Amino acid sequence: MPRAGLTGTDVVASAAGLADQIGYSGLTMGLLADRLGVRPPSLYKHVDSLADLQHRVAALAMAELGEVIGDAVQGKAGLDALAAMMSAVRAYVIAHPGRYTATTGAEPTGPGDPLLAASTRVINSITAVLRGYGVSDADMDHALRTIRSTMHGFAMLEASRGFQWEADPDESFAWMIRFIDRGLRQG
Repeated sequence: MPRAGLTGTDVVASAAGLADQIGYSGLTMGLLADRLGVRPPSLYKHVDSLADLQHRVAALAMAELGEVIGDAVQGKAGLDALAAMMSAVRAYVIAHPGRYTATTGAEPTGPGDPLLAASTRVINSITAVLRGYGVSDADMDHALRTIRSTMHGFAMLEASRGFQWEADPDESFAWMIRFIDRGLRQG
């Protein structure tokens, strides 16, 4: 029997928090049930399967990321927008590594999927920053992939403690933003 008052939103939020704590690959229905104080079968009143739960965590994370990016770039352009966007993504990934990992490779299931709307918001926000640099339609896909790969790579390496030498990651991050800014201005 499901815990009184437990909702699908609660289940997904708890799963996202658990993924942040133990890593996305460690997320199981059993661990989530323990965290929520219910038996695993009770979770199936709220999600269809582990895959469904993972998809919902991805949609939640992408929606959060869209809000974070949108808020960060509001009213900014050029280097200010680029730095704000990249810093917002970095901070989100470091704070929420498990749920962010859920977004990698997650695919919308159809036009009504919340993941599609959230992903579109993220892409539109990044596109707006790039349009401020005059990136053409012909180059936009390339620019989007480059920016996403750069933000993702740096943040994931930092979140997983991949920078284990003495150089300050904040200095490297600032250098990377200036490097990208120069490249976009020359593009």
